[in-house]
Amino acid sequence: MFKSLPALTIFAALPYAAFSATFDDPDWPCIQRKVPDISVAQMWAGPEVTDAIVKIEKDSEITQLAARLALRRISLDEAEQLITDYAAGLEENRNEKLTALFAKTFAHISAERKSVMAGISRYAHKQAGLSGQIEQRRETLAALQTRTSSDPDKLEELQDNLAWDERIFNERRQSLTYVCETPTILEQRIFAIARAIQSHLVP
Repeated sequence: MFKSLPALTIFAALPYAAFSATFDDPDWPCIQRKVPDISVAQMWAGPEVTDAIVKIEKDSEITQLAARLALRRISLDEAEQLITDYAAGLEENRNEKLTALFAKTFAHISAERKSVMAGISRYAHKQAGLSGQIEQRRETLAALQTRTSSDPDKLEELQDNLAWDERIFNERRQSLTYVCETPTILEQRIFAIARAIQSHLVP
């Protein structure tokens, strides 16, 4: 059975083209480089995904299996078993159907990855807005604290609001560490699934 490789091992095995990244997006808050898109060619070493293969993708069995393989709650070992069971029942057009299975699974995971990356950019905008609000509150608080006539209740309210904003900002920043890893996790998953499917191709 296919064994799950450590994340770094799988990532290191990805083709060089998978690292065609950009650092010039001001909306990208992650340490990880931004790779806007991944392609079939970067992940798949099997037969070409032709128009005929795309038609096979519409097969109900392939559609349902691809949807399951794309789910992150399905472990890679479970995914390999599902692929093995499916391949065992193939008699005609084996390679074409396996290629279609990969292509359909890739489409699911690629769409999820794009959605996640768009969410990360929206997340960054919210953080930037909150950061600006925190800075503004700090300036207002500093100005009020220099005045002997400042209302103590207003000062306390402003301090509480500032503390709350800072707490939310820090919690979001910590969550961002996990969120930023998600695109890479999805890349690793489709690459591992591609290798598992390829192992059942026939010459």
